[in-house]
Amino acid sequence: MSKNSSKNKDIFKGKSVLSIDYGTKNVGFCLFSIGLDPFPLPFDQISNRGDEDVIGYIENLIRDEFIEVVVLGLPKHKDGKDSQMTKIIRNFHQALTKRIHDTPCFFQDEALSSFEAEDRMKNSPQYNLKIDKSRLDALAASIILEEWLDSPYQSTSLTT
Repeated sequence: MSKNSSKNKDIFKGKSVLSIDYGTKNVGFCLFSIGLDPFPLPFDQISNRGDEDVIGYIENLIRDEFIEVVVLGLPKHKDGKDSQMTKIIRNFHQALTKRIHDTPCFFQDEALSSFEAEDRMKNSPQYNLKIDKSRLDALAASIILEEWLDSPYQSTSLTT
């Protein structure tokens, strides 16, 4: 199987992955070791007190959790065009990759991940069948990671 026809979960098997749902108010995180953990689970959600704080938190996670790959959710309009949030996340990505340059960072379309997270919460006893805003972005990060794992491998996502 060539890399071009393989999915990310095959290419990065055995790697520890950090998925990020970046928002201007909160940032959600999901950790997953491909091939070791049964499935991605929400890890944490922090208040966004500025890119420096968020990047510092991510650097600590990479060091403490031995993260080898980062996946960053990237929202776009339904027609594929950039939204205002897309531009904010691209700027965050630039600042992040300057600091974690040894760790590959991929974009993943996060269209409707927050809506999916809300739906899962409303249907899960784990969340008492309610939307829990304090854990919503972490669950959205796990949905972003699920989608990335099943996506075809692309050698770089820096320009998408």
